[in-house]
Amino acid sequence: MIKTDIEIAKEAKIRPITEVAKSAGIPENFLEQHGKYKAKIDSTIFDSLKKNKDGKLILVTAISPTPAGEGKTTVSVGLGDALRHLGKNTIICLREPSLGPVFGVKGGATGGGHAQVIPMEDINLHFTGDFHAITSANNLLSAMIDNHIHHGNELDIDLNKITWKRCLDMNDRALRKVDVGLGGKFNGVPRPDGFDITVASEIMAILCLSNDIHDLKQKLGNIIVAYNAKDKPVFAKDINAHGAMATLLKDAIKPNLAQTIEGTPAILHGGPFANIAHGCNSVIATKLSLKLGDFIVTEAGFGADLGMEKFMNIKCRKSGLAPDAVVLVATIRSLKHQGDGDLSKGLPNLTRHIENITEVFGLPCVVAINNFPTDEKSEIEIIKKECARLNVDCKLCEVHAKGGRGGEALAKRVIEQCESKSTKLQLLYKDSDSVKDKINSVATKIYRAKSVNFSDEAIAQITKIEKMGYSHLPICIAKTQYSFSDDPKLLVAPTDFSVTVKSVRLCAGAGFIVVLLGNIMTMPGLPKSPAAEKIDIDKNGQITGLF
Repeated sequence: MIKTDIEIAKEAKIRPITEVAKSAGIPENFLEQHGKYKAKIDSTIFDSLKKNKDGKLILVTAISPTPAGEGKTTVSVGLGDALRHLGKNTIICLREPSLGPVFGVKGGATGGGHAQVIPMEDINLHFTGDFHAITSANNLLSAMIDNHIHHGNELDIDLNKITWKRCLDMNDRALRKVDVGLGGKFNGVPRPDGFDITVASEIMAILCLSNDIHDLKQKLGNIIVAYNAKDKPVFAKDINAHGAMATLLKDAIKPNLAQTIEGTPAILHGGPFANIAHGCNSVIATKLSLKLGDFIVTEAGFGADLGMEKFMNIKCRKSGLAPDAVVLVATIRSLKHQGDGDLSKGLPNLTRHIENITEVFGLPCVVAINNFPTDEKSEIEIIKKECARLNVDCKLCEVHAKGGRGGEALAKRVIEQCESKSTKLQLLYKDSDSVKDKINSVATKIYRAKSVNFSDEAIAQITKIEKMGYSHLPICIAKTQYSFSDDPKLLVAPTDFSVTVKSVRLCAGAGFIVVLLGNIMTMPGLPKSPAAEKIDIDKNGQITGLF
């Protein structure tokens, strides 16, 4: 009988988190333990690590995924374990899971099979409370906006120009558009409002792009929440909300330490989606990992056209980081999906992602075929042959079934890539480019669109952003993860298509401009049969169905 992920995780011999910290070079006095098997790391540890040389940064990304995902986290975890098998001091650096997909389509997000981060139940369900803190800080700001209006509206906020939304870490389409303040004067001022999922909140992005608590508070203060009657921006600091918000986030800004099934240290922190946000774990966690380990394995959400593009153009641009190698996860399942059942017809999707990594960004790439039991050897050879044609390394990855042992061939090649090639990250556009030019650069060079159409609303918003002096910011495109285009049904590697910019939103606190393509929603909905229907707990507190 095949064991489920949660059954495999429960059978693992889990080490006390103090032992894991010691193996990672983290003194116990910097740990804030949350029980026996997870902890937060005090940010003051950076002072003691200043002289440490940075390790090598390995980014794991993927081809265009199916709804179930292609196993980026599984490969990231297994690759980290494999590097440890080869005697390398390795830290795995991941995002935290959102409750949205846990109860929605994908289930949990801690890897799978014998390549998991544990305790997987805790990590997938609340973990150390970071997302709740972000939700609270977000909604405190909403409450203070409404309270300011209720008590006289001294800042003359235009009720039709409030840009800040409430949030909840759950898929709930009914909350996309709501009315608040109903029921008479005692209950506040009536106005339209709405909810984003927490991972799409600007506060999530701010947490993940801040360097420390002081930087965090400044960024929070710079959030634009509304415009006044004269169409001038109103900031969070104008209503004195940023101090209290930063206070709510004082623990959330500290990275979390856990471990893999094989005991490799794993730092998990932050969790923006890549289809509606910037898709990377925190800068703090990545920089800490680089000071602790010789090889750092991190990931970026969804396909390389989304998470990787934003990792490079937002996270790397703002932090000074750059990957030493990129692992592109591919599955036969996804390539068949792209080719309508024909693996060979789906191969151009893989090819385009490879070209984006090696030619557009100028980085070395290793393709990892995430192995499934249903894969045929002949199918694996087809992918290897295509990679050979492109002069790109390709390794079969069997970490789901074998743990780190199943990723050693991949790990050896990644080490060679990191140590033998001197590369320099090529960013896609300049800060000085116009907002439209930045959008065109991503759409034409990464997606291969022939043109970009802008709605009247988007044009007006871009004009306003540029007049306000924010055109230097990078862009964060929100679009479907299932296609290079803005149409989820346009598969493989389309070229003769246009994308449509429906609207543009300034995130002045986070320091980027959100660009919405197609029918993308910042508050997802649950599917007809959500994963939540299969999750249960028995009288002894044992959880089932989480994966």
